[in-house]
Amino acid sequence: MMHCPECGQAAHTRSSNYITNTTKERYNQCTNINCGCTFVSHETFTRVISKPHNVDPVPPHPQSGGQASLVFG
Repeated sequence: MMHCPECGQAAHTRSSNYITNTTKERYNQCTNINCGCTFVSHETFTRVISKPHNVDPVPPHPQSGGQASLVFG
């Protein structure tokens, strides 16, 4: 969550898309109804703090009905 650059209140992300593999562009809107400012921000990967030694693939979480989706191909 970002703070609005105009009034300082919380702003929520309305949509986003990746610019690169490490940078995401976010379209934000202020939650203050008297302001309503919309603005663009960038979220960028900076560095790894702790890297895992082994990454084991796991099945996806079950969906709301309790059954996992099947992936073919």
